[in-house]
Amino acid sequence: MSNIELKEKFYTVIFGTDTPAGKRFDIALIIAIILSVLTLMAESVSDLTDNYYIYIRTLEWILTILFTVEYILRIYCSPNPRHYITSFYGIIDLISILPTYVSLLVPGVNFLLVIRIMRFLRIFRVLKLVRYLTEANTLVRSMAHARRKISVFFLSVLVLATIFGALMYMVEGPENGFSSIPTSIYWTIVTITTVGYGDITPQTPLGQFIAASAMLMGYSILAVPTGIFTAELAHEISRERLNIICPNCSAVGHDHDAQYCKMCGSKLKP
Repeated sequence: MSNIELKEKFYTVIFGTDTPAGKRFDIALIIAIILSVLTLMAESVSDLTDNYYIYIRTLEWILTILFTVEYILRIYCSPNPRHYITSFYGIIDLISILPTYVSLLVPGVNFLLVIRIMRFLRIFRVLKLVRYLTEANTLVRSMAHARRKISVFFLSVLVLATIFGALMYMVEGPENGFSSIPTSIYWTIVTITTVGYGDITPQTPLGQFIAASAMLMGYSILAVPTGIFTAELAHEISRERLNIICPNCSAVGHDHDAQYCKMCGSKLKP
């Protein structure tokens, strides 16, 4: 078997999902990724590491070596190795194997192996769920369009949090837990977002009044980014529907995954 034929065979198995061998490879890869993440979780449990540390580390190294071989084979059989190396999956594949080797020099870095969970995105290829990426792209575009409005909103909230924090620092003071303005701003953010840890609480009547005002303001503030994103999402969906035009009757307003015109039944262009 020539080198070119060997590359084509590896490419069909590693990058392809339409062949039985490619599907088996991707399923085995996903199982290995899940096993790797479970191994990392087990390593964070002190009772398991005390009794089974050697086994956990051995399994982690075995999986790392397997992922390293897979990464090298992907570069070897890829028609454009540089494109794969600089792609999203290529970068994730590289980052997922580096922490184990770096941990030999820097202890504790191996916990960065949790990045391997991102390789689980390959399940979209295995189960043919790529069509759902269209909806995901719609959400991403909606968030991108709303980023300026939301940025202005968060800046406004930060200004309000600073004002409330300064007021609480002056009213309550260090004796009631508001030891500094940054600490008071932290309390304000926790209060406005309705989290309410309870680690710092106002004790004076005026402080409690300011706290109540921040709480009431928090309920109204939380609805603003939701409304902004919902409006952008509705606009993006409407724009997608208007982009699909029937070649027969020129009707618009079709769903983005429609194959036939809802007015005349003609087949729509992909």
